[in-house]
Amino acid sequence: MFGSLAADLMLVVLIGILSQWVAWRFRLPAIVVMALAGLVVGPVFGFINPKESMGDLFSPIISFAVAIILFEGSLNLDFREIKGFSRPLTRIVTAGAFIAWIAGSLAAHYVAGLSWAVAFVIGGLFIVTGPTVILPMLRQAKLKPRPAALLKWEGIIVDPFGALLAVFAFEFIKFINAQVTLGALGLFAAASLFAVFIGWASARVLGAAFEKGAVPEFLKAPVLFAVVLFAFVVSDEIMHETGLLAVTAMGIVMANMHLTSIHDIRQFKENISVLLISGIFVMLTASLDPHVLIEIADWHIIFYVLAMLFIVRPLSIWISTIGTDLSYRERNLIGWIAPRGIVALTVSGYFASILLENGYKDADLLTALTFALVLSTVVLHGFTIGPFARRLNLTTTDESGVLIVGGTKFGAELARSIEETGNAVLMIDNSWAGLSHARKLGLPSRVGDILSEQTEYNLDMTPYRYMLAMTKADTYNAHICADFLHDLGREHLFQTAFHVGKGVDSFNVTGGRTLFTPGLSIYDLEERMNLGHVFRKTVLSKQYSYTQYLRERDDRSVLLYILREDGSVEFYTPDEELQASAGDTVVALSHPVKQIERAKERVAVEKGEDGADQVHVEKRFTEEAGKGKPALPGDAPPPIQPGPSKEPSS
Repeated sequence: MFGSLAADLMLVVLIGILSQWVAWRFRLPAIVVMALAGLVVGPVFGFINPKESMGDLFSPIISFAVAIILFEGSLNLDFREIKGFSRPLTRIVTAGAFIAWIAGSLAAHYVAGLSWAVAFVIGGLFIVTGPTVILPMLRQAKLKPRPAALLKWEGIIVDPFGALLAVFAFEFIKFINAQVTLGALGLFAAASLFAVFIGWASARVLGAAFEKGAVPEFLKAPVLFAVVLFAFVVSDEIMHETGLLAVTAMGIVMANMHLTSIHDIRQFKENISVLLISGIFVMLTASLDPHVLIEIADWHIIFYVLAMLFIVRPLSIWISTIGTDLSYRERNLIGWIAPRGIVALTVSGYFASILLENGYKDADLLTALTFALVLSTVVLHGFTIGPFARRLNLTTTDESGVLIVGGTKFGAELARSIEETGNAVLMIDNSWAGLSHARKLGLPSRVGDILSEQTEYNLDMTPYRYMLAMTKADTYNAHICADFLHDLGREHLFQTAFHVGKGVDSFNVTGGRTLFTPGLSIYDLEERMNLGHVFRKTVLSKQYSYTQYLRERDDRSVLLYILREDGSVEFYTPDEELQASAGDTVVALSHPVKQIERAKERVAVEKGEDGADQVHVEKRFTEEAGKGKPALPGDAPPPIQPGPSKEPSS
């Protein structure tokens, strides 16, 4: 469109990131939006053709991006994650991959009409799924931990082996046709093992350098990028397609070295991977020849895709997982989800040219066949993974579970009020004594440092949508929010306001969103609890609107959260005005004005007087509230339910 390489690169990045935003905004599968966007700006309207504008740079850019994406994905493969399902995973990536290769090759020969040689090459390649397509789907589908981990591990581990299997099939065909000797097959095996060694050695050397402080913090990510590309290129120069095996091995080794700085590096590389996945997928689809779109309408290709979707994939998963503890629901989901992506598109193009050079004329169908499988699996699996998983009850709940960090009296009372709404709640503190209030109220609690690696791995975050950092250390609260920003998103991370006092600078550290309206520090909230302030729950109705509630509420009250009619929770913040409607419940920390008035009446009756001293009454009420007793008979906190406003004590 603009006629320059810089303009095409700009459009690729812009369209890729815009596709990610559109997918997030409208809750669509990101990979589907990226594929369609690339088709629209490429073969459909002809705005850009990255393959033509980039020339010889096109293939290296794609290869480097795939290497970085695959390394980033393997950097998340901590063996501690697969405790309890290592057996089904091993079966899927070994026996399952082999069955998929054989069955896929048979389908390519008998259904698509390819020769045996081409069929076995493409059958080996199509066992891949890959992190470029499966990870964006998993982020949006919100699967339960085990099926999500199985799909993630399979996609990352099988990705390099699919390319290697295609290379092996091609070398084996040449051996059968007497084009190469048995020594060539041995060289292939040796090159594959050497690639694993390069990845292992790179990870060990780099990990040791990081731990000993030989690399400064600001250079760790650039050095890591350089070493990843080094391992990839050296291995790939020795034997084509072994570079992917090297970077996968490097990532897995580093993930299991448990480096102290690996978390920050992983977050940085995840951001880079999102950018690369967005750009590369747009580049590939925008570079397609328009004739390929016409070729995929061939009935041989259509029936081949159907066979891969409904026969080959389910068959390989069901047979390979016989005798494992996977439920039929998990096997059904995993047997359906197998999207193909960038590796399939790039490697099939390489083999199409190689096979054509060796006289296999039917290899000219490989590009159309690959694109048909990639597009159909990306679209079908992208749109169905969420609904299908929900139908099988394999998704996490949409409830507003809350994880409260910090064991204070106010935090315990807040946790109790949330638990009464039916939402999951958990309190965590780094000391046993700090959780005494939670234990008295019978609340779920856990001792541990939320920032420690061990606690993070052993804590199932699935039920919790929100995290509230409410310890008495402001900087610690900010660090908690910063640490979990990538996992939960800023809209789900909150911390109490900074406590400005002697020696405290509240402006040096930023973290999550400030809790409540007005925003008070945990010290101020604790002080109010000690003075007898209570959690007041007000159910809104058509007769008593939210506007009326705000107009009549005590200025000393603190707006905490709104319990929506559907059971979800939304927390107040000073910088955002929430709206509520009939059926919602407003929960606030209120001054015990009405309780004090009742106490005055009771004291007056006891003394036989018409009035009582205000100070005496407030002191008495505070003493009773501080002992954890109801201030007056009938004031014990009831469960939240539609009905008249209740005023429970602390």
